[in-house]
Amino acid sequence: MKAILCLSDQPWSREPGRTQQLLSRMRGVRVLFCQNAQGPLDLSCRRPGRRVRPEVTVYTLPPLWGERRPLGAAQGRVLRFLEGLLARERVREPLLWCAAPWAVPAAERLGDGGVVYDCAQDWSHLPRQWESDLCLAADVNFAASPELAGHLSPCSDNVVLLRNGANCSLERRGRMERPAALAGLPPGPVLGYAGTLWRDLDLAPVLQAAEAYPAAQFVLVGRRENNPLLPRLARRPNVHLVGPVPQVELPEYLACFQVCLNLVRLRSPDNDVLPPRIFEYFSTGRPVVALAQSGRVEEYPDVIYWAKSGAQFVRLCGSALAEAGSWAQERRRAYAAGSTWSGRAGEARKILESIGLL
Repeated sequence: MKAILCLSDQPWSREPGRTQQLLSRMRGVRVLFCQNAQGPLDLSCRRPGRRVRPEVTVYTLPPLWGERRPLGAAQGRVLRFLEGLLARERVREPLLWCAAPWAVPAAERLGDGGVVYDCAQDWSHLPRQWESDLCLAADVNFAASPELAGHLSPCSDNVVLLRNGANCSLERRGRMERPAALAGLPPGPVLGYAGTLWRDLDLAPVLQAAEAYPAAQFVLVGRRENNPLLPRLARRPNVHLVGPVPQVELPEYLACFQVCLNLVRLRSPDNDVLPPRIFEYFSTGRPVVALAQSGRVEEYPDVIYWAKSGAQFVRLCGSALAEAGSWAQERRRAYAAGSTWSGRAGEARKILESIGLL
């Protein structure tokens, strides 16, 4: 059985990120999923691997490996850990899947079985040489957005656009009961956001919209950080902060939204990667109002109401609430059906098989 040695930029989680979504769907392939230590005192690397799927085992790398310090101090230690892991697991020449530029030393030393670089975010805060070297070493480079693909293309001819996806479980499943957390909502349309309320998430448009549409209810579902606008939103009678919910329950909340909202983080204005929530929103068929970033291509303009300012965001919320007909709804569902994580993993697998890496 072919094996993949994955160096992930995110830990294995109940709320899976892109790497976990893709590799957990690689059927018939053994995956050794290596995550970063959660700090210099995290010695989880001494523990045996944790089987999380029949063909997926999670390991923790030694501490000090990562993006916030030079690799020199930990490079040899981590490479020895990986070599020992492969020896114990009796894996020879695995396909190396790298989710971040700091994995370049492993690509140079352990890449005889092939190297994949999956670029899903802007890594410009890291030394540019790391990503250039990794891109050159990779047999194939996946990019999560057109801009990232363009960024990698000067370093390699083997760049493939592989967008984010959505969970199949979020596809519309007929009429659902309103979850208990929303049972007491006053009557009126519901506009909702599902995702982490990051400290730097631009919540100002939501506040403006909540003030402009007092008869509508605004529901924000997700983990909360110390965002400076959250106290003002919490004081609004038509704003409801639900908190995080299990992924399996998210469809019940999305089904309550008449309009789905997408916001941007102020500290990453250059990020043009569409988050998975967009495709999850599409699976409901409901209108999507999203903030557009200056100078960025507005993708799916036929089914997303793109706003370039807070004032336009407010106006487009009204347009979305007034949307008539079923054409846009069915088109969104069609986009979602073609954007499942299973489908994305299938795309990646076909490419890897076509070049002899799987």
